[in-house]
Amino acid sequence: MFSRFPILATPRGPSPRWCSLMLLMFFAALLSASGFEQGHEDEIIANLAGGRVIIHVARDVILFAAIDQPVERDSVPPRVMKLDASHIGVLLGASEWRIPADPKPIRIDRDFQRVGANERRTHAAPGEAEPDLDAIGITFLEKLRPLVGQLHHKLNFVPNDPIFQLVIIGYGSDQYGPEVWVAEYRMEQQQIATRGEYWQTRILRPRFTQLYPPEKHAPRTLVEVRYPADLRGPRLSELIQGNDPRVVQLASREPRFTKVLENLHGGQAQKAAPLDSVDFMRALLPLVANNAPFVMGTMAEQHGFEWIVPPAEPLEKVEQDKNRPPEAPSLLRKPKP
Repeated sequence: MFSRFPILATPRGPSPRWCSLMLLMFFAALLSASGFEQGHEDEIIANLAGGRVIIHVARDVILFAAIDQPVERDSVPPRVMKLDASHIGVLLGASEWRIPADPKPIRIDRDFQRVGANERRTHAAPGEAEPDLDAIGITFLEKLRPLVGQLHHKLNFVPNDPIFQLVIIGYGSDQYGPEVWVAEYRMEQQQIATRGEYWQTRILRPRFTQLYPPEKHAPRTLVEVRYPADLRGPRLSELIQGNDPRVVQLASREPRFTKVLENLHGGQAQKAAPLDSVDFMRALLPLVANNAPFVMGTMAEQHGFEWIVPPAEPLEKVEQDKNRPPEAPSLLRKPKP
């Protein structure tokens, strides 16, 4: 007799956002599936991270923020991790897994050791990434594969809905400049035994989409990634372009904020002054997060990753860049009230 390993998520209750996402519906549906009990020691549970990732590529620095918008009662926040010396990643979707018999969760962001080669840059085909980013994507694929492989019950999911999503933010080599990618991981199932309804579940290679830089001559403004994709509410770029009163009032307080806003309005976000952009975004985020927790940080080509608003949970020890001189400048500073 085969053991069955359902993937579970506990819903918070009906909402338009919940009902509109088929991926999350299949998690909720499994709660009532016959023959499955939450107390079974062999069950594997995926805790989903939902929310918004906002990226502002300013002059000489990339600002990013992740707003926590739970999709279920036991959601985990979007987590940020260092991928290599020039990239960080934000994890969305099934980024944490639990086996009830083991109190320690399986976190996808832990024990990250990149596999693959370092060569770059080539002309990648649509849906693919450069070799170094593809190696990062394969590392997460190998971590997810044994977890997803434990699912042997028929799952009613939409094939195009990703179970896991990785936002890659950083700088390409060979003077490529700032870049933002999203890697989406999907699943597929095949019935391999009719007796007992035994299904084989496997996770597919990630599908990459480059979000920054945009096409030539396209405006350069904020980039935003959402999980699930149909989270309700306007994007921050839409609020800025629509002259939302909160944004306008904030910018009117200081001339330097007005200049940042002008750059964003004009599609020239890459020209905005770095420190002014940090202070502007730090002051703006609480106004648009609607009391939701958020983190914020910077990624710079010369001095790497730094927190502006760190996560509330204990921080992982970040490996310091050995090539960074002690006197290197920092963008980490307290915003003006």
